[in-house]
Amino acid sequence: MKNWTFVFDLDGTLVDTAPDLAAATNHVLGTIGLHAISEADIRPHVGHGALAMITQAASAHGRTLSERDTYDLFEVFLAHYSAHLADHSRPYENVIETLELLRCEGARLAVCTNKIEAHAKALLDALEMTDLFVAITGRDSLGVWKPDPGHFNGTVALANGNSKQSIMIGDSETDIKTAKAAGVPVIAVDFGYSVEPVASFAPDVIISHYRELPAALRQLSSCDA
Repeated sequence: MKNWTFVFDLDGTLVDTAPDLAAATNHVLGTIGLHAISEADIRPHVGHGALAMITQAASAHGRTLSERDTYDLFEVFLAHYSAHLADHSRPYENVIETLELLRCEGARLAVCTNKIEAHAKALLDALEMTDLFVAITGRDSLGVWKPDPGHFNGTVALANGNSKQSIMIGDSETDIKTAKAAGVPVIAVDFGYSVEPVASFAPDVIISHYRELPAALRQLSSCDA
């Protein structure tokens, strides 16, 4: 796999961030006099971003937020999340070992997330994962974001890679659309935050555990070599 670039989504793909995102959402609810809701009720909305989590959590209480209120609460969310983004978030089982193996085999690893770059880097720093990646880009890094293929291609370029020798790994329809728009293979994990089964979005390969990733990458890189 030498000279290949493997580009990972972050939330729901590398790291289970739902506990801290749910805590930030419940903090927001508390500021407007609403009681906390369960992480299980918030988790289906994690893949759609903080604004969706806030509006859906309020809606669960029968509260409809104005656009102004939503964006004001988004700032409250960001302030809380910035201070607590790695309290309970953890990489999925075997992630670290798998990434280290891929690097040893000569692959370039990168992160392409719709999280803001500062939060992505702070989270990876806190989990001691930053050094595994040669490039980390967020929603605000390149002027475009997933599913725009420019986000993926720009991440590969920052990693000094070649888009023709690259593969996307993600957990959502957005990740799969990004890869298809960029014309690259995509591997989907089935344990992330997609509400619909990832199979319905037709990724090239689906894995259920990181132990399965190296073989899937070898399969796809061999097909495209």
